[in-house]
Amino acid sequence: MTAQPFAPDLLADVVALTAALCDIPSVSGDERAIADAVEATLRAHAPHLELVRDGDAIVARTNLGRAERVVIAGHLDTVPVNANLPTRRSDDDGVDTLWGRGTVDMKGGCAVMLALAVQLTEPVCDLTWVWYDHEEVASELNGLGRLARTRPEMLEADFAILGEPSNGVVEGGCNGTLRLELRTTGRRAHSARAWMGVNAIHALAPVLERLAAYEPATVTVDGLDYREGLNAVAIDGGVAGNVIPDAASVTVNYRFAPDKSLAEAEQHVRDLVANLDPAIEVVVTDAAAGARPGLDAPLAQRFVRAVGGTPAPKYGWTDVARFSELGIPAVNYGPGDPSLAHTDDERVPVEQIVAVERGLRAWLAGA
Repeated sequence: MTAQPFAPDLLADVVALTAALCDIPSVSGDERAIADAVEATLRAHAPHLELVRDGDAIVARTNLGRAERVVIAGHLDTVPVNANLPTRRSDDDGVDTLWGRGTVDMKGGCAVMLALAVQLTEPVCDLTWVWYDHEEVASELNGLGRLARTRPEMLEADFAILGEPSNGVVEGGCNGTLRLELRTTGRRAHSARAWMGVNAIHALAPVLERLAAYEPATVTVDGLDYREGLNAVAIDGGVAGNVIPDAASVTVNYRFAPDKSLAEAEQHVRDLVANLDPAIEVVVTDAAAGARPGLDAPLAQRFVRAVGGTPAPKYGWTDVARFSELGIPAVNYGPGDPSLAHTDDERVPVEQIVAVERGLRAWLAGA
């Protein structure tokens, strides 16, 4: 069945458009329907854009010969729905609010992008709009990462904006994230004769004590204060109720400021446990570098002045780091409270969606 484009009157109401996008379920891996709707809308209403479809990622570009190019990107997928669709709109203690999966993370941002992509035919800079898939799952599946690997020329730009939720203020850069397993070994024995074995779970005790006592740093990077965090997030071990375990592990997540490289972040964790037990094995299972704020770029400074507010740091990892790896300064700017992302009561104040649309439109139109 061919997807139907969104009607012009819906594109004129960015809040209703947000609800319409949210009401198309698009849990990671199931983005085809929403990608089809976005593509159909652009083909029907945006002849000024060059369109490229890559899997369930859509790239739409102006080619006006402007001196500068800006990429504006957002992911179409969500975490699983949990009885929080279809969307609903209500007065929440005097605040007009849109509720439902994706309202925060991040279909409000995607709706703003779609409306402006159709309506802005003569922006002051050339624009590359990117709606992509598989952001909420393993990094190697990420649609923006796929484009960066296979079609990097499609992402070339002087500045990038990611529509991730930021409470409608500019959030610069992002923390990096590192996940490691700290593994201990022992010797199996019957629990009735425990003295004949070596308990690998008990060997984790000093590791857990060290983590519990750890005081994370706040690091200032280019004027923004990034709070770090180092925590045990999972523990594994045990054979049976009557067996002394011979293997155990604790999974540690380190959220580190963007002044550190991945190698420096890994060494920080290794140094933390180095004097505990030389037999503890440290294995990196996932890693993603952070991104510096990027606010020193002239385009970024003009953008901040145009949309207003005081820039803040982004504590969670976002795809601005992918732009940073490509040498493109990037910021987060979108409606919604990041602390409500992935929650069952996900919701966004309507005014934030409207304000972000207004701010981006004014900047891109040169107002």
